[in-house]
Amino acid sequence: MDRKLLDLLVCPTTRQPLFPLESRGLQALNAAIAAGGLVRGSGEAQSEALREALVTRDRKIVYIVDDGIPLLDSENAIATAQVSDFPSA
Repeated sequence: MDRKLLDLLVCPTTRQPLFPLESRGLQALNAAIAAGGLVRGSGEAQSEALREALVTRDRKIVYIVDDGIPLLDSENAIATAQVSDFPSA
């Protein structure tokens, strides 16, 4: 993702800056997705593994990046509290 774009993006709910989710976080999310236990903000289960995502500074919300495009809406937001082993930093 373009660094200039990333510098401008914020969480639409909390207004916190967003950062690329590192591989440990992606692995934890994808393990939860594979187990069938991850739900997006819309209430629908997330069935596809994530290749890229953005996370808020406090690491409570993850936003899916689909083909290089961040999906910054509450329906696609994933609460990290659903993942017991989500890394804190």
